[in-house]
Amino acid sequence: MPASMSRDTERSPLLDVEGLTKSYVTPDGVAELVIDVPTFRLEQGGQVALRGPSGSGKTTFLHLLAGILAADAGRILLDGHDLVAMHEASRDRLRARSLGYVFQTFNLLPGYTALENVALGMLFGEGIDEARARELLDRVGLSDRAAYKPGQLSVGQQQRVAVARALANRPRLVLADEPTGNLDSLRAQESLALIREVCAEQGAALLLVSHDAEILARFDRVTELADVNRAARVDVAGPGDRAGRGDRVTRGAMGEGR
Repeated sequence: MPASMSRDTERSPLLDVEGLTKSYVTPDGVAELVIDVPTFRLEQGGQVALRGPSGSGKTTFLHLLAGILAADAGRILLDGHDLVAMHEASRDRLRARSLGYVFQTFNLLPGYTALENVALGMLFGEGIDEARARELLDRVGLSDRAAYKPGQLSVGQQQRVAVARALANRPRLVLADEPTGNLDSLRAQESLALIREVCAEQGAALLLVSHDAEILARFDRVTELADVNRAARVDVAGPGDRAGRGDRVTRGAMGEGR
């Protein structure tokens, strides 16, 4: 057993996924399986990057883990609570309390300022803390843009507001969907460093998906999404040996062999 897997099994997983499936019905009425994850684990405080191209199910997988999408079958244990079995209201409360999400498309509220967007993210957590909201904006380099609305910010600045909002409630788990995709190289590295630093400070786990080689190079643990999601293998696997792709790939987050 690889050393990374041995270390993982010694700690209780914060996120424990089993038998997770999700299908969509095509316009022809055919059910198309897009997510088929036999098992996936992430320990408390762990930081893992999933590498995958477009169409491999990255965003769908994260949306399932966040309880944004309903799974067809399986189990998603987050901090001991099964998201799949929960009612929607209970799922929303758990998400607000335990999970931060950096969306690929930001999802900022256009009628509110950057400060208000971060603060409003705290409403369903421990309550609004304006001082913390300002601190997070300062840490992503936007203290002088606190009063700006999203339409007055650049795309990269909007992304940094989204990062600050995701960290606002001191979540146990942060899910990041291509969080630096709209930033220049310098800002991308700064933003990633912020996410990882605050997660480490708070003991939060981080699961990030990306295809950016510079971002992936910052992680000690990188897993091919096709090794997690069996439904993606037909699309992304070439005729050669997939196990030989990338010398930094690890299965340390997967819990294989169950």
